[in-house]
Amino acid sequence: MHYVIIGGDAAGMSAAMEIVRNDPDAQITTLEKGNIYSYGQCGLPYVVGKKVFSTTDVIARSVEMFRTKYKIDAKIGHEVTKVNPVNQTVTGNVLGSGESFEIKYDRLLVATGASSVVPDWEGTQLDGIHTFKTIPQTEALIADLKEVEHVTIIGGGYIGLEMAENIKEIGKEVRIIQRGEQLMPILDPEMADMLHQKAKEKQVELKLNEEVRSFTGKGRVQSVVTDKGTYSTDLVLIAIGIKPSTFFLKNTGIETLSNGAIIVNEYMETSIPYIYAAGDCATHYNRIKQKNDYIPLGTTANKQGRLAGFNMVGNKIPFKGIVGTSIMKFFELSIGRTGLSEKEVKELDIPFETSTLEATNIAGYYPGKELMTIKLLYRKEDQLLLGGQIVGGHGVDKRTDVLATALYHSMKLPDLLDLDLAYAPPFNGVWDPIQQLAKRNFDKNK
Repeated sequence: MHYVIIGGDAAGMSAAMEIVRNDPDAQITTLEKGNIYSYGQCGLPYVVGKKVFSTTDVIARSVEMFRTKYKIDAKIGHEVTKVNPVNQTVTGNVLGSGESFEIKYDRLLVATGASSVVPDWEGTQLDGIHTFKTIPQTEALIADLKEVEHVTIIGGGYIGLEMAENIKEIGKEVRIIQRGEQLMPILDPEMADMLHQKAKEKQVELKLNEEVRSFTGKGRVQSVVTDKGTYSTDLVLIAIGIKPSTFFLKNTGIETLSNGAIIVNEYMETSIPYIYAAGDCATHYNRIKQKNDYIPLGTTANKQGRLAGFNMVGNKIPFKGIVGTSIMKFFELSIGRTGLSEKEVKELDIPFETSTLEATNIAGYYPGKELMTIKLLYRKEDQLLLGGQIVGGHGVDKRTDVLATALYHSMKLPDLLDLDLAYAPPFNGVWDPIQQLAKRNFDKNK
């Protein structure tokens, strides 16, 4: 059996390793457009901020290891331009050589991830304008940052905020321009306000409700032009989102969402026999919405890739879906969220209520306590948990994971009171903050 995998990062190589473990006679070919395999993209902002020493530290396994230890034909510089489901072939170009290739497959996995969105703004070709997703892009940015004093970041999502923190902490002035009225649009507005306050405290300039129109400069970017003004800068980082890298699947008949994400079933199968997809190029079944969604995260990519590998060798193991859990750091703040936001609940036309609590991460009398704000959303008719958002200091991660587990198992607010959570004064109060919130709501409605 010849397995061909397009993409050499999280989803692709998770699948490849499961094929190695479960099919000793497998012939595996992986096709990677770049030159680096299997690295943690989420660690790259911290290389910029010098919390992680080098880009090599985020590489999990080298190309050579895949080739020698696991006997995978791991190719680099191979860009796939076409898939032929009838002939079961993939074709493309070997970058830098002018050569082309055609490879036949028995089972194919598309794990091409996603690429940075760059609108057709005038001036994007100027020097000093960067996107940020890969190791080469990271190294180019680090080199350029040495020569500048002021950086403008376009976009106030995960990457925009993580990069604002890390670039600020290496001594640069930072401005964020965000098209919407708040940072982190996945948060409810009152929760995002805490991020705005932190940005102000750290002297990160915010320009909200502004749309970028163009960039100007003589050879190198010197200013950003929006619908409300012109701002001088030395370097621009575009971080407004990503899109699935699936353009080469045109005319294959593979079904996709409107954004290009490949629609897969619970076994990671596409609409075409023998073709699978996983990771940031594929859909992710949302257990709360009960439909396909697109929430590209490294955790999901690894899970889907692992299951794709199992299913490609004939082991029918389903992907049970996501609840939309994520966490990030913005200076001293931790921001966790899971499930649905108010906007998403309204779009689904679910009658709901919310409850918010400010609490400490540990026993209130124990030294070193830090505040966190917790917001829960739940269905009005039966208090079924729909989502949670937490902003604060230490302990946000623990509560986010508890809520994610509760959402996965369709728990209701009163069920949270029965959870047997760890307690000792240096770690928690006798009632965990999420239980305090659930208890208050229970007492109110009793």
